[in-house]
Amino acid sequence: MRQTSFLTLGQQKKLKCERFLDEMKTVVPWEQLTAIIAPYYKEPDTGRKKKELIIMLKIYFLQQWYGLSDPGMEEAIYDRNSFQKFLEIDLLSYAVPDETTILNFRHLLEEQRLQKKLFKAVNRHLENKNITIKNGTIVDATIIAAPSSTKNEDKKRDEEMSSTKKGNKWHFGMKAHIGVDSKIGIVHTLETTTAKVHDSVVMEELLHGEEEAVFGDKGYANDKEKKQARAKGVFWGILDKAKRNHALSSNQQKRNKKLSSIRAIVEHPFQVIKCQWKYTKVRYKGLLKNSLQLYTLFALYNLFKMRRNLLQMVSA
Repeated sequence: MRQTSFLTLGQQKKLKCERFLDEMKTVVPWEQLTAIIAPYYKEPDTGRKKKELIIMLKIYFLQQWYGLSDPGMEEAIYDRNSFQKFLEIDLLSYAVPDETTILNFRHLLEEQRLQKKLFKAVNRHLENKNITIKNGTIVDATIIAAPSSTKNEDKKRDEEMSSTKKGNKWHFGMKAHIGVDSKIGIVHTLETTTAKVHDSVVMEELLHGEEEAVFGDKGYANDKEKKQARAKGVFWGILDKAKRNHALSSNQQKRNKKLSSIRAIVEHPFQVIKCQWKYTKVRYKGLLKNSLQLYTLFALYNLFKMRRNLLQMVSA
């Protein structure tokens, strides 16, 4: 009896990466996103024609999901069949964009600050699908590491990055501050700062203004803001912080434990972009370019988070 080869079995079984890309290809609102970029993506008067906009946008998103550099992305398209399927191209008849073309497309997005517009468009898309982001807000921040070495051409570290101490360890880089919907975990607001800026400084910017409740860890504790929130009828779900010579009471400890289970939702966006999409350190110099990349990552996270709901709507 003739046995089936491993190659044939591999062709019969859809790989995990293919399932992921199929889902994302379905849930990303390509028409709305390309419409934002199209006015800036014009054909040159002379020289080579530009690649199709939707293919360039798909390549840009692949870079975010798989943490690929521009040359790494070009090579991966040639090497990975799943990428070719996602891009819907045939290498026999299609010229893959080279690393310079990929770089220039990213520069176009950065020059026009389009990543922030893409983030807002994704959230509008979710709202239009009746996926609300106007419930309570959970605030949190994470440190994104940057190279601390001075062994470079300028002989110094990035001046827009800084150091901060967390626990007993020093970290150098920037911070990503997010406001997340307390019920479904959608990121509705993003702010970025250098690492030394305290989390509480940007708390107000993370709120959309229609909250019925605000949650966060004890780093956001503030008695004045607590009174203001309660005066407005907003539930103050910030963890209580012990004060000098005043330990937390048993009731405060129980309250903190209960609130921590709610607050845990805010860790999921960081877990996805850092652990699943391997975004553990800054890719560029300065805050601006890295901030724009974070807008893209969190826009894609929101679609990834709600993909089950969106896929059900498509199949209904």
